[in-house]
Parts: sequence; C-alpha cells; structure tokens
Amino acid sequence: MHRTFLTLIVLLAGTAAATAAPTLAWQTVETRPHDPAAFTEGLVAHAGVLLESTGLEGASSVRRVRAKTGAVLRRAANPPGVFGEGLTVLGGTAWQLTWRDRRIYGYDPRTLTRRFTRAYPREGWGLTTDGASLIASDGTPALRWMSPRTLRVSRTVVVADGGNPVSNLNELEMINGAIWANVWPTNRIAIIDPGDGHVRAWLDLARLDPNVASPEAVLNGIAVDPVTRLPLVTGKHWPRMYVIRPEGQIPA
Repeated sequence: MHRTFLTLIVLLAGTAAATAAPTLAWQTVETRPHDPAAFTEGLVAHAGVLLESTGLEGASSVRRVRAKTGAVLRRAANPPGVFGEGLTVLGGTAWQLTWRDRRIYGYDPRTLTRRFTRAYPREGWGLTTDGASLIASDGTPALRWMSPRTLRVSRTVVVADGGNPVSNLNELEMINGAIWANVWPTNRIAIIDPGDGHVRAWLDLARLDPNVASPEAVLNGIAVDPVTRLPLVTGKHWPRMYVIRPEGQIPA
C-alpha cells in the first residue's frame, strides 16, 4: 500500500513537470526605429507594411508603418475619448478593438478609411485571426473565436500553463499555427495552442532594453515581420522594434 502511494506521487509529479511550459532561448536578429509617441496596442503585417493600433484617449489611432524604418506612412485618428486596442486584418478589412468603449471599427487596410463602427459586447484587449474567425482577448484567461459577420462567439478556450489559468492576455498574433500573446504588464510572451489553450512555451524578453522610464511603457506588440518573416516585437512608447528568433523547436 505504501509503495503504491509513493508510485502515485512520482507519477503525478512527472505529469506536472511534463505539462509546465518551458521558457525558450531567443536571439535578436535586428533592431529598428519605432515611433516613441505610439502607445502600441495592436500590431500586424499586411501587404508589405505594418498596421499599428495605438491607445490612450485623445491619442488613439490606426497607422500604416514602414517596417524597416518605423516611419508612419498614414494615420487615422480614433474619435475623441476612444481608447484603441487590438488590431488584425481579415476578409480585406482591418479590425480594431476598443478598450471600454464597446465598439469595434473596420478600416480599409490600405487607405485607413473607416468603413464601419459596430457594437462590441465586452472589453477589447488583443485581436488576431486564424483566417476564418476573429480571435479576441479581454484581460481574462479566455480567448474567443468570433464570426466576422455577426461577432457571435463560436468557441472559447481558457489559456493555462500547467493547469494554472493565465490572465491579462493582451496583444495577440497567430504565428505558424500558434497564438502568441503578450501578458500585461510583464516582459513575457505566451505561445498558446489554439486547440485547447495550453501554453506550449514562454519567451522572456526582459533583456530587451528600450530605455523608457515610464512604468506604462511595457512590452506590447507582436507581428510577423514582412521583411524577414520572423517575429517582430515592440512596446508602448518604445523607440525601437526588434526582430527576434526563438531557438530550438516550440513544443507541441
């Protein structure tokens, strides 16, 4: 009986160790300029440039940004009082969430002309797509798949690492079939399995040094660099963007 009990403890310990996501090594491939006035909330590549959503009431916008230089090519301001959040492109439309304004905007991704404003039923944080659905976060451990036509939720997964829910999921990006998520207000990115929500791996980007004193200037912004096709990251009010390369294989 005693031996059986000890065996059970060993098995459970082994299972827990197997389910805890590892932290991957990574390297910086390239450092590029970024507009330090941008309070980055959403970032996505489209048609060779970056589209960026910026936050803060009175300063929120959607921008077209040159990936190599960080130059702002075009800017469309949000209405006064609106706090811009996550951004993605689906079905030829750039979709921008708002934080507590209960709105979602649709833009022409080339001209940034606003096509529509629709009601949104919850707080907006991060936004990405799998090519068919919008995938949104709201600060909780939940990720929701939504129809772009109706905004109805078709499925929800709870993000967890080793059985522990992961909250404050912010900016999102789908990269090679996994969802990358900034975890506010940390330097960590969770790499999430979209099937069941388990964290496959972590990236700790603390050694990136944007040299910004503000406590609000946290890591936020993930895109697939249109130049190198590698992950590109930045942060709120950061003067630089970084192309990075994870080392080794991301676990399943």
